[in-house]
Amino acid sequence: MHTPAPPNRRCCFTSSVCGLFLCLLLLPPRICFAGDPYVFYDWTVSYLTASPLGQKQQVIGINGQFPGPILNVTTNWNVVVNVKNHLDEPLLLTWNGIQQRKNSWQDGVLGTNCPIPAGWNWTYQFQVKDQIGSFFYFPSLSFQRAAGGYGGIIVNNREVIAVPFGLPDGDINLFVGDWYTKSHKDLREDIEDGKNLQVPDGILMNGFGPYRFLNVLKTGKTYRFRVHNVGISTSLNFRIQNHNLLLVETEGSYTVQQNYTNMDIHVGQSYSFLVTMDQNASSDYYIVASPRDVNLSTWNKASGVAILHYSNSQGPASGPLPDPPNAYDTFFSMNQARSIRSNVSAGAARPNPQGSFKYGEITVTDVYVITNRPAEMINGKWLTTLNGISYLQPSTPLKLAHEYSVPGVYKLDFPNKMMNRPSKMDTSLINGTFKGFTEIIFQNNDTTVQSYHMDGYAFFVVGMDYGVWTENSRGTYNKWDGVARSTIQSLHYRYFQELGLLYWFT
Repeated sequence: MHTPAPPNRRCCFTSSVCGLFLCLLLLPPRICFAGDPYVFYDWTVSYLTASPLGQKQQVIGINGQFPGPILNVTTNWNVVVNVKNHLDEPLLLTWNGIQQRKNSWQDGVLGTNCPIPAGWNWTYQFQVKDQIGSFFYFPSLSFQRAAGGYGGIIVNNREVIAVPFGLPDGDINLFVGDWYTKSHKDLREDIEDGKNLQVPDGILMNGFGPYRFLNVLKTGKTYRFRVHNVGISTSLNFRIQNHNLLLVETEGSYTVQQNYTNMDIHVGQSYSFLVTMDQNASSDYYIVASPRDVNLSTWNKASGVAILHYSNSQGPASGPLPDPPNAYDTFFSMNQARSIRSNVSAGAARPNPQGSFKYGEITVTDVYVITNRPAEMINGKWLTTLNGISYLQPSTPLKLAHEYSVPGVYKLDFPNKMMNRPSKMDTSLINGTFKGFTEIIFQNNDTTVQSYHMDGYAFFVVGMDYGVWTENSRGTYNKWDGVARSTIQSLHYRYFQELGLLYWFT
């Protein structure tokens, strides 16, 4: 068992464009409670040789596993993860969807953490306070996620908190995502040179290419499938041949329980489905994750397929793969996303109902209309922007600069709308109101789907619509049972833009 270092002191080394420097962090004491258990993990992150698509290549694994181990904890536990970096470049792990309440020092992204240099280790410590649900972790630097390094996070409810569905007969984590045989370093170089990502070489399920057996499941039993899109750029449609998907949770929020035959899962999103083995087991069944919103004629090789095997199956899976939604039905994704609602009658991580927080009645303090556009040439590089600004990563982490009042590192001048001026690179931050509530509208003027994620927090998704957002759009907001989550999609301008009212404490 690993004993954590004193909670008010941490050392970290990081490399930057200015070279290697040492920073001693005197951090605020962590908020932990004597009665809440601690759980300890020791992880070694290293390169492994694997053949996800049939040819050997280098992947990133944890403790020799690809994907990495499941972090299985319970609400209010204190989690301590000692990470040893055996890669040849700096590393950070981020905890996708885990809320870092009042303390973002453990978030695992640039701006809040110094990277872990090659050969060094860092101990993360955080509490999964008042949270339940399905999440995942991944490396947040240098395109490393394209090589793996990801794994699941399960936050279970405490025994005193009821769950709004029966106990499943089993729990299955499923990691789906686009995959390239090109190394993450070569992909990173292509992006830095202004080249677009090409069609992926395949779609992986739990680190494997097509037609691998997933699990042996029993007729009549019901299993919880926790499905995560761990890819880097491709939205996927998930479905299981001849089986319904009963949606029960997404990214820590219990949902209104509805059956779906398939579900669009965008990059960074997580969903929980209850799936009952209600077929006659005359054969196995296909599990499929196929690309969405792409030219299918050029993406025909990029579908992920696994095999759902009944214990008493009488033969292999047969017939064509289950059909995806009509690629030209521009209303499908919109209507499906709108149908995902919060189960306001269910208890969450606390005994009180989720719906007791009446987000629709609060006073908004700040409003931002954030517009993204296709990449443009800025200072000799092809860069994407938000409101005309491409983020410039400073050599000093933002949290350190803020904690010690280091001047000139960043500016609190991010515009609340698109400005009529040339685009630029800058370290420009939103100047939020303390204990305020912020409304953000994402306007996607690019030609591809975008995923927006808020590290360390969740937000309420209250609307989405076609066209351009206006003040009148607020009349369509769902102010009662919008789902709270950490990652949302915004489809491209040919069909519609995202309309969102996203609240969070700043």
